[in-house]
Amino acid sequence: MTYKTIQELYKKQFNKTIKTCWIADVKRELGLTTRISKNRINKDSVKYPCPNEEIKIWLREILN
Repeated sequence: MTYKTIQELYKKQFNKTIKTCWIADVKRELGLTTRISKNRINKDSVKYPCPNEEIKIWLREILN
């Protein structure tokens, strides 16, 4: 499932938008990413982690 598809599903269901970095944060927690982005300045920290636990739960359900 692409990031764009996930964003469209969320927009349709909640009439709000989510950042792609939030999706990436949850994917990283689930072990679904295999690399670190080349443009990340600090390799150990995330600039915009997913801020809301409800969004995280929804993303986990969609990604699993």
